[in-house]
Amino acid sequence: MAPKSSTARAADPDVAKVERLSVPYGTNAPAFGSDVVAETLSQLDIPYIALNPGASYRGLHDSIVNFLGNEQPQMLLCLHEEAAVAIAHGYAKVTGKAMAAAVHSNVGLFHATMAIFNAWCDRMPILILGATGPVDAMKRRPWIDWIHTSADQGAIIRNYTKWDDQPASAGAARESVLRAYWMSNTAPCGPTYINLDAEVQEGKLPAPLPPIDAKRYMPAMVQGPSADAVKKAVELLKGAKRPLIMMGRVSRSVENWNKRVQLAEALEARVCTNLKIGAAFPTDHPLHIGQPATFATDDVIAAMKEADVILSLDWVDLAGTFKAAGGPPSATIIQVSLDQNLHNGWSMDYEGLPAVDLFIPAETDATVDALLAAIGPSSKPAKPRVVRALAPKPAADGKMAAADMANVLRHVVGDRTATLTHVSLSWHGGFWEFKHPLDYVGSDGGGGVGGGPGISVGAALALKGSGRLPIAVCGDGDFMMGCTAVWTAVHYRIPLLIVVANNRSFYNDEVHQERVAVARNRPVDNKWIGQRISDPDIDMATIARGQGATGFGPCWNPGELEKALVEAVAVVEKGGVAVVDARILGGYSPATAAAMARGEKADRGN
Repeated sequence: MAPKSSTARAADPDVAKVERLSVPYGTNAPAFGSDVVAETLSQLDIPYIALNPGASYRGLHDSIVNFLGNEQPQMLLCLHEEAAVAIAHGYAKVTGKAMAAAVHSNVGLFHATMAIFNAWCDRMPILILGATGPVDAMKRRPWIDWIHTSADQGAIIRNYTKWDDQPASAGAARESVLRAYWMSNTAPCGPTYINLDAEVQEGKLPAPLPPIDAKRYMPAMVQGPSADAVKKAVELLKGAKRPLIMMGRVSRSVENWNKRVQLAEALEARVCTNLKIGAAFPTDHPLHIGQPATFATDDVIAAMKEADVILSLDWVDLAGTFKAAGGPPSATIIQVSLDQNLHNGWSMDYEGLPAVDLFIPAETDATVDALLAAIGPSSKPAKPRVVRALAPKPAADGKMAAADMANVLRHVVGDRTATLTHVSLSWHGGFWEFKHPLDYVGSDGGGGVGGGPGISVGAALALKGSGRLPIAVCGDGDFMMGCTAVWTAVHYRIPLLIVVANNRSFYNDEVHQERVAVARNRPVDNKWIGQRISDPDIDMATIARGQGATGFGPCWNPGELEKALVEAVAVVEKGGVAVVDARILGGYSPATAAAMARGEKADRGN
């Protein structure tokens, strides 16, 4: 569902100090088409617009700086359009609200497509502004305006955005921005796109537009369940002897988190969560099953087979999870989701069609509210949380697996309040407990390698001043594809710790090549060819230092990593950006490997 939260905040003053106007300037009323667009963004209380500059929207750029004073929204310069959209994506994962991103004509939009797809699959709101050379061919500059003008630019991303438009006047542009922002933030959320004609931006207004109250065009949309659906669900759940709740897409709201706990306790229902989306339920709660994972674990499969009623709160890939268990369980299945409102014939991100006995087309938080009101909280004392002692530190001079890296990180973080903004494929749910909805904000959504750094910068931006330590664990391939986002974090004083889980390989594909080789009775020993990132090894710390961050490593053993992390956390707590190169062994934990293999079998239809 659309994550709704009050955690969105105005532009941080420390961020605003970085780029002050050389010559203060401002006007009282919009004079150009782009002034109208900028004014509308300001009226919507959008604090930031992440962008990579381009001439196609030079009018809007000028309006944000010289009409608004670069205050609201404030521009965040990025070195790549994919980073710009990823930063907006990460910001939404924390706040539940869309910030803006701007891309340069068709070429910038091409760069941004992967990040837009990630946000689409993650059901996160972003308002994306693009531009085109003059639609009127007589006004195009030779060559450059022609190659940067498309007949239907929005078609590039129409299959993975909620809505797009190309307004032909300043008044139409204002309405488009209002509609796009409202639609993006309305469940099920997703990115929207406005393509601004250069001529509309740069043309003088023939007459002032009548003023409007932007907030009147943002009607609140909470899509709750019907009374009849709630009645039927309550009857099923109260009559269940072995209920199971599958916590899927839910908000980052603490209030709603607590209500989910209350509902589970009132029903004495077991609960499962996963790593594809943010923390949805405390993993130290005795009702929580095992550890969250990307694919179905043995614990979850057993719980589905034992359950007599299953409540799915917009679980991602419900049919695929059932398939991993050998088919739909015998339990009565209640599915709560609005996701069907986004499904189209191009993208298969809607996953398989699940077996469902009672379908509730509503937002998950609103449905939990209604169910809890009908059932009432448990009269029994709250269940004590499971206390798990930290595993002992690994040998300081031993080789380092992903589990060792996570263990050392957990020891160094200690009692600090932290947020995992991203985790690598080698991460296992048992490495870290989630006790708050912001302890983990979820994966990249679309499986797009390279999203981790930008998403983490955006999440860290939203967390700035919250007292939370933002930590990104990125694979080496993921980091290298998106590493220019580090510069934006350094430039705008956005504290962030990035730990690179560096196995010097696109290791997930080594696993795939091994499976193919085994299936074809061919040599497994050749699986590394075309996968290993070595000869030369990439010095991640140097990549970080080259962008102004503090780089540590390479760290080849737990002792070196602990020393680096202690110093890195100190850097971040002082407002800096730190990148730690942790050289880990290739491979996954046994539980992760088994779950991934099970997912592979499901993909192959076996």
